[in-house]
Amino acid sequence: MPAREPVVHPYIPNSVPGVQQEMLQAVGAQTVDEFFADIPAGLRLDRPLDLPEPLLSEAELTRHVEGLLERNRSTRQVLSFLGAGCYRHQVPAVCDEINSRGEFLTAYAGEPYEDHGRFQALFEYQSMMGELLGMDVVNVPNYDGFQAAATALRMAARLTGRGSVLLPAAMSADKLSMVRGYLQPDIAVDLIPLDPASGLLDPATLEAALSPRVAAVYFENPGYLGTLETRPDRISAAAHAAGALSVVGVDPLSLGVLRPPVDYGADLACGDIQSLGIHMNFGGGHGGFIAGPDDPRFVMEFPSRLFGIAPTTVEGEYGFGDVAYERTSFARREEGKEWVGTAAALWGITAGVYLALMGPQGMREIGEGLMQRCRYLMGRVAALPGLRVPFAATPHFTEFVVQFDPAGPTAAAANRALLERGIFGGKDLSAEFPGLGQSLLVCVSELHTRPDLDRLVDALGEVTR
Repeated sequence: MPAREPVVHPYIPNSVPGVQQEMLQAVGAQTVDEFFADIPAGLRLDRPLDLPEPLLSEAELTRHVEGLLERNRSTRQVLSFLGAGCYRHQVPAVCDEINSRGEFLTAYAGEPYEDHGRFQALFEYQSMMGELLGMDVVNVPNYDGFQAAATALRMAARLTGRGSVLLPAAMSADKLSMVRGYLQPDIAVDLIPLDPASGLLDPATLEAALSPRVAAVYFENPGYLGTLETRPDRISAAAHAAGALSVVGVDPLSLGVLRPPVDYGADLACGDIQSLGIHMNFGGGHGGFIAGPDDPRFVMEFPSRLFGIAPTTVEGEYGFGDVAYERTSFARREEGKEWVGTAAALWGITAGVYLALMGPQGMREIGEGLMQRCRYLMGRVAALPGLRVPFAATPHFTEFVVQFDPAGPTAAAANRALLERGIFGGKDLSAEFPGLGQSLLVCVSELHTRPDLDRLVDALGEVTR
């Protein structure tokens, strides 16, 4: 049987045999097997991967990928009450128009000599976020809100020289897993349980857990289960009394109606900007922010880029550029305190466009509308037989928990029944928080009309009947 001709694949680099041979010669190897000689034979696959035949034309590939995507049911096709960290909010057309412009889309990672406009755009984003948060220093976005929280906690550990942090037990399991992994192996994580009556962090339990080894107390406002902390000042004060920092995770969309974290003692604030004019994406559309004081001790602990404004050599002229660039991994490489990429910078520009469009009045109006929708839906759901809304007396922002009666459907079964009615019902919390029983985390947005909310209530009534 004749030897099979090697496949030169258009999407696999260096698959041309002649190119491979040149590369082998450059490193002094005769064959690919010789090149990989250091890898034990037991770790090598001695057969081709069990994959379908390659698609050798762009048209075939396009048809294949589109076929896969058509199997998805998106939140644009189905009435959705999903949230839990990624939200479908209204995205003004101008956000898409600006972030798709070539000078931003292809140049978000440029340098000052080639890209003055991007530096100014990100400076404006940082300035508006600083005004929203009441803090002087805001970073160019890092990857997402998960990393922002973990990075803020590492900053706190470096600033205090301590080796443990306190986190709320009622936080996203995915976020907690990421934070634990990011803080290993030198920073311990201890969890503070929620108050079962209010769904909030229990200050007395927190105060008992504080010690001289705690670098930071981290809490979220709004919390993962939708509740708003009613005693945030006491939490921050307890942290400070023990010599620890207060780090607060916050949804920036809430700050048109809620006090910013700095007003109740936060040393660092962090979160995700996805709610600020950014579409839900398949694994993307997120950017993490960290905000702190204009204190050199804090500024030098920020790992990601900061853009500032400064006078140039021309009198009366100002320019935009890096602040303390030497502290970043871009400058220090392997000596950097942490490593960040550039992928989220475009989302910072997008969020800046959104904030400029909304202004203080727009942010207040959207916050008020979200809280009104949330409270209306909570009241209607709580009145349904077989359903309970825990923590109903506690203020909420956009999300709340719905518990199913033990004699009723499971959360998974309820979601399936809702989907048959054209509704994404909410995130199933049953495995993540077994103490809440069969439960869903339901989220409202400004896109929901009153008939949308009533439609969910009617569907839940049918599902639990």
